[in-house]
Amino acid sequence: QVQLVESGGGLVQPGGSLRLSCAASGSVFSISSMGWYRQAPGTQRELVASAPSGGTANYADSVKGRFTISRDNAKNTVYLEMNSLKPEDAAVYYCYATLKQTIISRFRDYWGEGTQVTVSS
Repeated sequence: QVQLVESGGGLVQPGGSLRLSCAASGSVFSISSMGWYRQAPGTQRELVASAPSGGTANYADSVKGRFTISRDNAKNTVYLEMNSLKPEDAAVYYCYATLKQTIISRFRDYWGEGTQVTVSS
C-alpha cells in the first residue's frame, strides 16, 4: 500500500504565501516524478508543477515565477512553495507520485486526497 499525505493548505490573503507538503509512505521502491495538480469548482484538474527525478521542474504558465516545487528524495516528499498568491490560485491542491512499489512492478500514479487553498481578503 502507498499513501500520499498532504499538508499546508489554508486561508491566505492575496499576495500572501503558503507552503504545501506531500509525503509518500508505504511500499515505495522508486519514484520517477512527484508534483501537484489543482482543481477549482467547475473546472478541470490542471497541472500546477511537476518535479521528475533527475529532470527539470515544469510549471503551469499561470504560476511561473511565483511557485517553486522541490523534493526531498530521502523523505519521499514534495513541496510547493506558493508566493504572491492570487484569488485565482484558490483550489483544492492534489499531490501525485509516479512510482513503483517493487523492483518488478510497473510505475503508476498515486494521489493524495487534496488540500484546500483559499485566497481571500
